[in-house]
Amino acid sequence: MRTSKRTEILEAATRVVEREGVKSVTFDSVAAEAGLTKGGLLYHFASREDLVQAIHQHLADQWEAGMTAAAGKPATEATPIERLTAYTRVATHSATRAELLFMLEGTTTAEHAAPWDAVTQRWAPPLTADTDDAAALDRLIARLAADGLWLYESLTTERMDPALRDAVAERIASTLNHDDA
Repeated sequence: MRTSKRTEILEAATRVVEREGVKSVTFDSVAAEAGLTKGGLLYHFASREDLVQAIHQHLADQWEAGMTAAAGKPATEATPIERLTAYTRVATHSATRAELLFMLEGTTTAEHAAPWDAVTQRWAPPLTADTDDAAALDRLIARLAADGLWLYESLTTERMDPALRDAVAERIASTLNHDDA
């Protein structure tokens, strides 16, 4: 299936962010990276804000696709434990610079945060738990551990051996109660 021009533009914008950061996303820089004219870019995105919002959605969609693949089904068809297990497995991969920068930048406005929040709400439990419910507390700890692994790999220059990272991710996933909570 041929990639849409819009998707090609979003991928080009992501490459610009990888190299130069979010502030570098301009019509000129993205058009040059995508091999388009500025007018060609304006055909798909009426403003820089529209482009930035579309990048947030594009990257969040890619993140969700990873969890869908890990679960073998969409969130709507997965049990809470299957969703959290998929979330922990996706956390075995560090974020790209673009993902990390856009997730951080996304916290600045509700509109930018919305795509990321929607994915998190579908795949990961809220960060609350009844302290008297051991299984709920284990799920919360698994979520925090998965997030910690993701951040560790994303924010440090030190890289874990892939076998160790996979073992840690599997250990996190194995702590979950698989009785379909």
